[in-house]
Amino acid sequence: MAFSAAELAVVRTAAGREGMSVAGWVGRQAMAVAQHVLVPVSADRADVLRELVMARAGLREIAVRLDALDDLDAGGTTGVASSEVVDRVRAAVVRVDEATVAVMRERRSRS
Repeated sequence: MAFSAAELAVVRTAAGREGMSVAGWVGRQAMAVAQHVLVPVSADRADVLRELVMARAGLREIAVRLDALDDLDAGGTTGVASSEVVDRVRAAVVRVDEATVAVMRERRSRS
C-alpha cells in the first residue's frame, strides 16, 4: 500500500491510538471492509452519519424521559406525557436508525 505523507500520518495516529503497528492496523481495516464489517464513507457522509448518531441518542433519551414521566403520572393526573408522544418519539428513532443504516451502506466511489 502507498500513502502520501499526510495519509501516513493519519494512519500512524490511528494505529498508535489502538496500540497497533501500522501494517497490523491497515490489515485489520482492510479485512473489516472486505467482510462488510466496516463500510467506508466520504467525509461529508461521515459528518451526516455523526449527526444521525447524535440525533438518535437524543431521541432515545427523550423517549426514556417520557416513559419515566408516564410512570410518574400513572394515575393520569398531570397529563405530562402520553403514550402517543412516546410512540412518536420511538417512530422517530426508527426512522433515524434507518437513515443511519442507509448512509453507512453508501460507499465512496474508488475511481
